Amino acid sequence: GTLNFQSPSFVTGIGATTTYPDYKPAPFIVSSEHHDVDMITVVSEGVFSYCGVKVKIDTDRFIGPEAAPVRVKGEQVGHVTTAEYGSQMLALGGVHHLTGGSKKEGNATCQAMLKLCNKEAVEMTIDDGATLTVQAGKAPIIDDNMEERMRVGCGSATIGMFALQWHGHADEVIVVDDHITGVLSEHQSGKFLDMPPAGIRVRGRRSTAGRYFQVAEPGAGWGGTDITEPLSIIESIDPETAWPGLRLLMVSTTGEDQAYYVLDDDLKPVPADMPAELAVSVDRIAENCEPALSTVLFMGGAGGSLRAGVTVNPVLLTRSVRELRTRVTCGGAPVYVWPGGGITLMVDVLRMPDHSFGYVPTPALVAPIEFSMPREEFIALGGYEDHIKPIDDVMKEGGLHGVKPLAWQGNNPWPLAERQALEDV
Repeated sequence: GTLNFQSPSFVTGIGATTTYPDYKPAPFIVSSEHHDVDMITVVSEGVFSYCGVKVKIDTDRFIGPEAAPVRVKGEQVGHVTTAEYGSQMLALGGVHHLTGGSKKEGNATCQAMLKLCNKEAVEMTIDDGATLTVQAGKAPIIDDNMEERMRVGCGSATIGMFALQWHGHADEVIVVDDHITGVLSEHQSGKFLDMPPAGIRVRGRRSTAGRYFQVAEPGAGWGGTDITEPLSIIESIDPETAWPGLRLLMVSTTGEDQAYYVLDDDLKPVPADMPAELAVSVDRIAENCEPALSTVLFMGGAGGSLRAGVTVNPVLLTRSVRELRTRVTCGGAPVYVWPGGGITLMVDVLRMPDHSFGYVPTPALVAPIEFSMPREEFIALGGYEDHIKPIDDVMKEGGLHGVKPLAWQGNNPWPLAERQALEDV
């Protein structure tokens, strides 16, 4: 089809090529109007030696110890970093792996990041941990098992959400979790419901009422622990407090694992059929778990000579970005710019068009980048005014490979929108 020049259009840096690391103007400096405001978008591709990938893996399963090396084809490409709520995290790439190690390590790192950023699957192994297959927007595969859901919360949070639904149907509920295992009758939620103590003491280190740390080792069992037999976390049952017929529900934070017991005359937990009312609540835990996904964020430093493609005085561009007078995008996708010096940006690769990334033999990744601002701001920065071209001319003439029209990704804000409108998105 033909390009519709009457529709709002935005030129991205995908395939624009680059003038890095020269002083020359960026490949395209495009003028267009937005709500009667003359806007300039400087369009280029950046060569990022300082870049990395942050990977969020929605799972409570143990994938490896914090700081453990992550390897692709035997080469270290990153490490396990601080776990987040319901997710394990990886920090991959970075200049030390790209250029600070062996050539083989650098190439393996670059190719792994390239595939991840282009939404392809990458298999990796973690020292003293799991084998993973990660792909942006897809469920992670951990030791050949595809994850289905991330946990609804820690054991304590699960009790906070579902205590009322358990009340009257169970005398004790233990929510098994690698982070915080919750015990309902001791928990503040149980006290608000006037539940009597059940006398069941779990292993681990007691934090606050009804909350226990380290009930087991991390693993691929119940709630991200190494437990496959839930009764093994029970340290003792107090005969002065517990009673025959006490109803005990044990459940994980995803609802995937559950068991129901009734104490016999010797106060031993005996497996029993789960009442329908409790089965509904367990199903509701699963219903409230979000699908397990892998999220890939590209992170790079655009504060170097790339800026010389915009202005003869690069620090002015940095200040303009920091003060939100210039909007930065990658392939039209919104980015987060870190506070502090430089232009250190982060972008969700799923919000970018497919195959947005390339590489150079340095090794380094190549990523599209756009700087959008009002014309007067561009002139004030010392921008290359003589190289401005109207958007219609750019779209007719194209670059080395012509112009490829793409539908706008609906969840991305329009890059030329007013500052206030963007802040509200």
